[in-house]
Amino acid sequence: MDTLSYKTKSANKDTVERKWWIVDAEGQTLGRMASQLAIVLRGKNKPYYTPHVDCGDFIIVINAEKVRLSGKKIDKKVYFSHSGYPGGVKTKTTKEILESRPEVVIEKAIRGMLPKNKLGRAMFKKLYVYAGAEHDHVAQKPATLEV
Repeated sequence: MDTLSYKTKSANKDTVERKWWIVDAEGQTLGRMASQLAIVLRGKNKPYYTPHVDCGDFIIVINAEKVRLSGKKIDKKVYFSHSGYPGGVKTKTTKEILESRPEVVIEKAIRGMLPKNKLGRAMFKKLYVYAGAEHDHVAQKPATLEV
């Protein structure tokens, strides 16, 4: 009887092929879009996904200011930051952040879905978020990613 031997292929930084994707956030629900983009940033959509290797692709998100939130989250969802001093808690609602820096809302949503270690920080660096429709990555020829 002929036995076939299969070996599991483990990816490393030399064998990973990275693509550039562009996503239009206009009309997209924040959480649903962020969870799908986190999967692509991690590389879990690839057949050779390896947990300890950064297998993910580059993602460009445009029209961040037109992202949609369900329910009353635009008024009731609160983002906290702390200065490090006693009583140094600062709070902002989603509406306030969308008016000043709309990219932050998408970045925080995706960052929270990535690993909290060196690998997660490296994955996050492959995300580029822009408030408007223009971006600086035309030379990379990004393909459109439907989420």
